[in-house]
Amino acid sequence: MHFATRAIHASQPSDPSTGALVAPLFQTSTFEQEAPGLTKGFDYSRTNNPTRQRLEAVLADLEEGRDAAVFASGLAAEHAVLQAFLRPGDAIILPADVYGGTWRLVSRVFAPLGIDARFVDTTDLAAVGAALTARTRLVWIETPTNPRLHVSDIAAITALAHGHGALVVVDNTFATPVFQRPLALGADLVVHSVTKYLAGHSDLIQGAVLARDPAVFEPVRFLQNAAGAVPSPFDCWLTLRGLKTLELRVQRHADTARRLADALSAHPRVARVYYPGLPSHPGHDVARRQMSGFGGMVSFEWQGSAEQVADFVSSRRLFTLGESLGGVKALIAQPARMTHASIPAERRAALGLTDALVRLSPGLEHPDDLVQDLVEGLDAPCAGRGRIAPLAV
Repeated sequence: MHFATRAIHASQPSDPSTGALVAPLFQTSTFEQEAPGLTKGFDYSRTNNPTRQRLEAVLADLEEGRDAAVFASGLAAEHAVLQAFLRPGDAIILPADVYGGTWRLVSRVFAPLGIDARFVDTTDLAAVGAALTARTRLVWIETPTNPRLHVSDIAAITALAHGHGALVVVDNTFATPVFQRPLALGADLVVHSVTKYLAGHSDLIQGAVLARDPAVFEPVRFLQNAAGAVPSPFDCWLTLRGLKTLELRVQRHADTARRLADALSAHPRVARVYYPGLPSHPGHDVARRQMSGFGGMVSFEWQGSAEQVADFVSSRRLFTLGESLGGVKALIAQPARMTHASIPAERRAALGLTDALVRLSPGLEHPDDLVQDLVEGLDAPCAGRGRIAPLAV
């Protein structure tokens, strides 16, 4: 079946007791047992819940995996993977420009426990190969990266990592399973901030871990129950609703992102545009090979002061200044002061995460309106100084 069909039908039959097309929400903490230890498959919702079980089955199918575990946030999902496979003295390789929350988790939670965190340019296979040692347990790939959308070759890195006995984890949040299937490219584990595109409506926080090999997945499942960082049944139900329109939404996001990238590339005040769909993007060829679409995120650098950039992102009519991405409403951010503020300033500077960098998450608004909103701000003499009146709609 095609992806759009699976998103609606896979593991989602009508309710057998009522015929309801939409599965009921099992908003319960505990379940009646027929005798001590004799259950109908469920005993306590931290361990399992019918709504969560259904969501996990759907996610596993869409990522072409075998198993899935959902968590209360994307970082809770990442924490479970790191805790499951890393011990003091072990090493992990991550992208130099990994998401700020991942950097904070590894550098400030796991590194003090004796984990050797090696941040390298994962777009450079030679750099990845040089960083691999006998102590490397995990190679963490984020592709495209947040916020500069660097693209790493999943299959090639996986071959290198497996040659050294390391597992490969891919953060597939930006690409989504609509455009990229890391498990099919050889990765061992996939993580998602479900909060973003998968749920898609900016109304919940959730994460997920997926795998094909039960032996690799088992320690993650154990920690899901043992640590208990699970989402509520209602949040799982909301994600199931969002997944039914995932392909439609992500395609629209990607189409708009390309329109924005083209408009920004042509603007004289824009110094550089980051979008994998542009032939000028450094990872364009790899993206064409391992992705079926280029995603819905765009970042750019422009010729203005940090204060002008702050004014610009704070005064758009349609792009709302805020954290997160992947929702139906367009969002704009200045990563150095927002999503990546936890990274020390000197490290941000070394990575090129300057105050001039702007990250866009186009929503489902009409592309023409979003392009106009950006161009108006870039054309303004003071680049958006002060908040302007909302757009009449």
